[in-house]
Amino acid sequence: MKIICIGRNYAAHIQELNSATPSEPVFFLKPDTALLLRNRPFYYPTFSNEIHHEVELVLKVCKLGKNIQPHFAHTYYDEITLGLDLTARDLQDNAKKKGLPWTLSKGFDQSAPLGKFLPITNFPDTGNINFHLDVNGKTVQSGNSGLMLFSFNAILSSISQFMTLRTGDLIFTGTPAGVGPIAIGDKMEAYLEGEKVLSCLVK
Repeated sequence: MKIICIGRNYAAHIQELNSATPSEPVFFLKPDTALLLRNRPFYYPTFSNEIHHEVELVLKVCKLGKNIQPHFAHTYYDEITLGLDLTARDLQDNAKKKGLPWTLSKGFDQSAPLGKFLPITNFPDTGNINFHLDVNGKTVQSGNSGLMLFSFNAILSSISQFMTLRTGDLIFTGTPAGVGPIAIGDKMEAYLEGEKVLSCLVK
């Protein structure tokens, strides 16, 4: 099982991090040890002082696929949820300054809390799915799939040109603006069209 994450997929988030706008989907991987399931708490690691929340729509791949054409891509995922791409921003910024890979800032243990999956058929228009993240009861990030630079189908098609997608693979589709630091004691709650699908306490 692979965890594939899309970066720079919302214009406002690109602006807040002062990054360049990509001409095609940018993706990176997290190991399966990054998964944090069943609303378990996230334990703040000792190697970072600046862990940021990044809420994202997450697709689950439902069948084997390679070189998928965009108009067929919708048949390769059947469930959706929200996940958190927790990022050690201090490690990432330091790696970027040195021109080094920033895998450690994204792939550490428990860096991918994952919510409850829902059937994609619950959402008749996948280009208009609302979601948001609350921290301690206050909304800090909100997004809509229609604001993505690259749609679900474009993302799957692009990834499949480089690597085979397998049943159970997870695709984090990018985060909207509003990313920010979390602290011990914070409670993160993610909502998909008003339904809470993820809750995570920071310890």
